[in-house]
Amino acid sequence: MLKQLLAGVALCAGLTQQAWAQLPPKREMRGVWIATVENIDWPSRRGLPSEQQKQEFIDLLNQMQRNGMNTVVAQVRPATDAFYASPYEPWSEYLTGTQGQAPNPYYDPLQFMIEESHKRGMEFHAWFNPYRAVFNVSRSSLAANHITRLKPQWFLTYDNKKYFDPGIPEVRTYVTSVVRDVVKRYDIDAVHFDDYFYPYRVPGKEFPDNVSYRMYGNGMMKDDWRRANVDAIIEMLSVAIKAEKPWVKFGISPFGVWRDRSKDPEGSYTRGGMTNYDDLYADILKWLKKGWIDYAAPQLYWERGHRLADYEVLLNWWSQHGYGRQIYIGHGVYRLGSNAAWKNPRELPMQIEEARTLNTIQGSIFYSAKSFRGNPQGIEDSLRNHYYKYPALRPVMSWLPNTTPDPPYFIDAFERPGGLEIHWTDDDTSGRTKQYVLYRFEANEPINVTDPTKILAILPQASDPEYKDQTYVRGKTYTYVVTALDRLQNESHLSEPLRMEIKNGKTTFIFEP
Repeated sequence: MLKQLLAGVALCAGLTQQAWAQLPPKREMRGVWIATVENIDWPSRRGLPSEQQKQEFIDLLNQMQRNGMNTVVAQVRPATDAFYASPYEPWSEYLTGTQGQAPNPYYDPLQFMIEESHKRGMEFHAWFNPYRAVFNVSRSSLAANHITRLKPQWFLTYDNKKYFDPGIPEVRTYVTSVVRDVVKRYDIDAVHFDDYFYPYRVPGKEFPDNVSYRMYGNGMMKDDWRRANVDAIIEMLSVAIKAEKPWVKFGISPFGVWRDRSKDPEGSYTRGGMTNYDDLYADILKWLKKGWIDYAAPQLYWERGHRLADYEVLLNWWSQHGYGRQIYIGHGVYRLGSNAAWKNPRELPMQIEEARTLNTIQGSIFYSAKSFRGNPQGIEDSLRNHYYKYPALRPVMSWLPNTTPDPPYFIDAFERPGGLEIHWTDDDTSGRTKQYVLYRFEANEPINVTDPTKILAILPQASDPEYKDQTYVRGKTYTYVVTALDRLQNESHLSEPLRMEIKNGKTTFIFEP
């Protein structure tokens, strides 16, 4: 077995050498986590004026856009509180400094974040923490309408934090209602949970759920009962999200190890640490197999060659356990410079390269936004100048509604100072078209839209779309094509090409409306 494992790792390393020279993928998840709990990423501190909060988020988005990201995963419910106007839960203390106090001047941060993300062509994944209710019992001040005050019987205190008891059926109904409300009222693209289900174990302390176990255990072994509780809420949420809006995705970012091979023949060659299945009671593989979730983004925050949880071993393991759903790799940008392995400026780039060699891995999400500050180990340079130099469409999920738009068509082109101004339109009266992809090819070059280096721009839908190609060189001939995308990035057929002819020094544009 060890021989086979080493051979697999060697194969991955060999493929990596080839990957350097290959085209980047045209479709790839390129996401970043924006944590709000304890003001990790945004806002930078509690109580900032509303305009300063907004500007900080805009600056963050602009930085991530320059880094090539096409998705943001922003935490909107860090501790049973809200970064939005919720009928269920109080405003977050991480916004104003006082739980229950709305931003002043008033604005809705979630609405604002969605709009700003969509303006930049980014998907917005709303990140919820399902069970954490009070982040720090010793110092958190709670609003009078906080659910822990209204329903104290639903909560358990463990390691100075307060959690919903996942074993109580009403808890699952409540959390599902909170999430469904956001799906219904806001134009989010996905619901996202991270790795916190049952809390991480504290040595010598048992999670105090004996009362609910006696009431609802029905003779099951306690571990199996806990897993069944988490299964139940994931299934409930899956049904509720799709019933509200079938196109909204549901994704989970689990701890990086599902289960060790020593405990399960389906587990990974890892040892000695926490696992989703045995410690957090999260059977992520079951959710993938059942189709309850649309993607998993395992947090592989270890380096290549780690003696207990090797990045390459886990990358290969997850690549074989997606069961037809999508797998994105969670990378720990915060680890840069933290030990000898992470002081190697090639560590994170190599991880991206290796993930790209596997066709069952559809991209990456990076933790977290603030970790890019200061360009540690040159990571922003690596993304901007190499890995994410060219734009990428997001991967298509074939099981979600496919509303591929009709192709747009060119209507005019003008040589202007500073470039070529191109105009097109579409006949879409259904609202399916959300973006356009404009491609450019050199003279006599075949039209190959699978090559992302030919993407000139990905642009938002508009009533009179136009684009100025500032890299246009007068006297050279090009061919342009444009396509339309729906909100799930299903791409239309190609437009008729816009071609150029040069006769007697004069450029003529040829297109078929």
